[in-house]
Amino acid sequence: MILTVCMSPCIDVTIELDSLNIGKTNVVKSKTLSFGGKALNVAIGVTRLGGNAFATGFMYNENGYMFENALNKEGVSFRFVWNKGRARENYKFIDSRAMLTEVNDVGEAVSKEKLGEVLTTVREISAQSSITVLSGGLPRGVEESYYGNLARAVDSKSLKIVDASGNRLCSAIAEGADLIKPNIDELENTLGRRIQDKDDMLAGCYELIDRGAKRVLLSLGKQGAVITDGRKNYYCKSLNVAVNSTVGAGDGMVAAAAMALKEDAPLSEILRAGVAAGTATVMTTGQVSFTKDKYEEVMSNLRVSEL
Repeated sequence: MILTVCMSPCIDVTIELDSLNIGKTNVVKSKTLSFGGKALNVAIGVTRLGGNAFATGFMYNENGYMFENALNKEGVSFRFVWNKGRARENYKFIDSRAMLTEVNDVGEAVSKEKLGEVLTTVREISAQSSITVLSGGLPRGVEESYYGNLARAVDSKSLKIVDASGNRLCSAIAEGADLIKPNIDELENTLGRRIQDKDDMLAGCYELIDRGAKRVLLSLGKQGAVITDGRKNYYCKSLNVAVNSTVGAGDGMVAAAAMALKEDAPLSEILRAGVAAGTATVMTTGQVSFTKDKYEEVMSNLRVSEL
């Protein structure tokens, strides 16, 4: 079983426009609502690949039933720690050039007691999970060091995947992580410096390995991704495809990488699976995850090279 921990669920409202004109009236071409959050998107991706996913973390009384309905539809099991109020709403505006503009809500505050309840739940369920994924943001007012508490709560027999940046990522990998998945912006944010070239990129990945990560899967967006364990480095170029939306692409990458890691796949295959799922996600219209058919189609056309 793959456990995903979502501390900040959200309703993503994706709005397609011909162009986003600031200060003027804009006409909507299409509008899609999805009920997720990064870790919930990962759980959906795992399930679509035929895996057994279980979701936990926070949920909110006023609109949480919509998330439950969405997860039930996907076949994802869940057990949440419930709070008063509403899950946050994020607005994603996509124009005809596939340019994404995001406006993210901050969400509700939570109590210390509820934070402790999440840690207890993670300890219990991760003991039955081969992989535990910690992904996404934190509720308003929660210190970023809480990610370290989450990582510490994961059972020692469960492999840990972390998709976060900055102090959240640093505090988690200080407790050890089997795989992390930053993108270039997140790598720069975490290290506090610019990444200028391939040598800088690999040096940054090695630094995160020195801090406690065993593998770094670095997303390069439409250029593909790199993976390293500090000894071997591999690159996989993405296919040149029509981009419908980049929303959820990183979560798809984590889902497929988690499935490959669970099967003890070699480093190169973890990379290829991740790029396939990320690419399949951006090709999929109206959803935050990919279809298995599209994933397999992309996967068959990807090639991995050693750096």
